[in-house]
Amino acid sequence: MAENALDRITGIAHIVWDWNGTLLDDNHATLAAINKVCAEFGRPPVGLEYWRSIFRRPLLSCYEELLGRRFADHEWDHLNEAYDRQYSAMLPSCGLAEGVPDVLHEWSTAGGTQSLLSMAAHQHLVPLVSERGLDGHFTRVDGRRFDNGQDSKTEHLLAHLAEQEVDPDTVVLIGDIDDDAYAAREAGAHAILVSTGMMSEERLRATGHPVAPTPAAAVAALTC
Repeated sequence: MAENALDRITGIAHIVWDWNGTLLDDNHATLAAINKVCAEFGRPPVGLEYWRSIFRRPLLSCYEELLGRRFADHEWDHLNEAYDRQYSAMLPSCGLAEGVPDVLHEWSTAGGTQSLLSMAAHQHLVPLVSERGLDGHFTRVDGRRFDNGQDSKTEHLLAHLAEQEVDPDTVVLIGDIDDDAYAAREAGAHAILVSTGMMSEERLRATGHPVAPTPAAAVAALTC
């Protein structure tokens, strides 16, 4: 998809960035962690395109589809431990997405502001952003600070914007899954989805929101 194929979104003053699969190129680490889960539960390994075809929130139902059964409580804890252990081991091999951090510099130079909101645990996210030298680009960095039964980014986005006193109508959330689009819609913000992460382009387009091939292409469609 060419950058100029995206309709321009005007009046944007602030970008809320997603992390995994958007600014961080971690698909290989995610897939390795998924296949560690598969091994722990006796399922053959899966490929990236299969995972991108079923991944969704809430995560519990997604993993039930992956493994073909429901979980006992202790099994869900075991799954998360197995995933986190493998993913953490792979993190040093994860670089930044194509065009990052240049696109962050360019947006700031154009007069925009930006922040980071991820569903990764807050205490794990903050040092990862700092280690990659990105924290100075953001007015605020939030990981998942609280849990809710819906397992969605919506409430986290509402809190993230409220803390910054940002008008949602001037905000675009750039993320890589349909939950990012739903959260933006509920918050009254715009959304652009990048096809570099954990959902297939077909599923992203089904949200009705624009889809870009890279973070840089997403930002190229914005006008302050």
